[in-house]
Amino acid sequence: MSSFTLHELQCFDAVVDDGGFQAAAERLHRSHPSVFAAVAKLERQLGLSLLDRSGYRVRPTEAGRAFHRKVRFLLHEAEDLRTYATQLAMGEEAELRVVLGDLCPLPPVLALLSRFFAQHPQTRLHLQFEAVTGPWERLREDEADLIVHRVPKSDVRMEWIDLGRVAMVPVVAPDFLPFPPDTDLTPQRMQAFTQCVIRDSARHPSEPGHFLVEGAPRCSVPDHLMKKELILHGMAWGHLPRFMIETELRDRRLLSVAGRHFPGVVEELSAARRRDRPHGPVADQLWEFLARNAPILRPVLGRVPKARTPPR
Repeated sequence: MSSFTLHELQCFDAVVDDGGFQAAAERLHRSHPSVFAAVAKLERQLGLSLLDRSGYRVRPTEAGRAFHRKVRFLLHEAEDLRTYATQLAMGEEAELRVVLGDLCPLPPVLALLSRFFAQHPQTRLHLQFEAVTGPWERLREDEADLIVHRVPKSDVRMEWIDLGRVAMVPVVAPDFLPFPPDTDLTPQRMQAFTQCVIRDSARHPSEPGHFLVEGAPRCSVPDHLMKKELILHGMAWGHLPRFMIETELRDRRLLSVAGRHFPGVVEELSAARRRDRPHGPVADQLWEFLARNAPILRPVLGRVPKARTPPR
């Protein structure tokens, strides 16, 4: 039996996945005749009929289905091998691009990055801050090697390391509301009060706004530090990461209004990178370093404190 090529296996895989030669050719950026010829040659070399061409859509035969399972595994291994070869050719990277999202607690994350890059002086850290879906966009468009943010875990292009949980707490300044904050607040009652939100730094935002009260006046800021100051000065209300307002909640300069209608939310903070892109040796070492040191957040940051009446 003659040996078959990776190209022939890729053509067969694409035809099975896409249900036809034309669709497979478009996916592989090849001509219809070349894909048809590659699969026919593969069948001749194997002495097997891999495809049933009698219907409108091309379907694998029973032998074709069994053979396809092995082909998928082999193609995956070939892609891993190609990625590994690319990594070997890269050598130590001159720069790593890391994006921190607006949910990222800076002291513990920067402490980790400082420790790591002190041991890798030949690789420069290029650090960038993005908000809302901005980190995802930077990663998807190959403008970042790694992000620290909440991660859309349904995106199969991403792999992640969970670093901890961050509670987002709805808060007000003590005199912001004309009624006690432990009142059962509804979106209708909050429509009269200005809500502060973070602007999405993505060029093409992929999510609607979070926690928004429909019809309420709104102001937007670039980050949570600015948002915190506006709320402290009684100019608006909004959700803030609990790690940023522990002291203010404790000394009651900020009051939680979390309740049935505004329960707050707990977000998973993760380090994420593309699983379908090659990574150099320093990037891989950083990934392993973060995995060894996870989680980095204290459990208390993963709870939303409920509203209570301030002392008179």
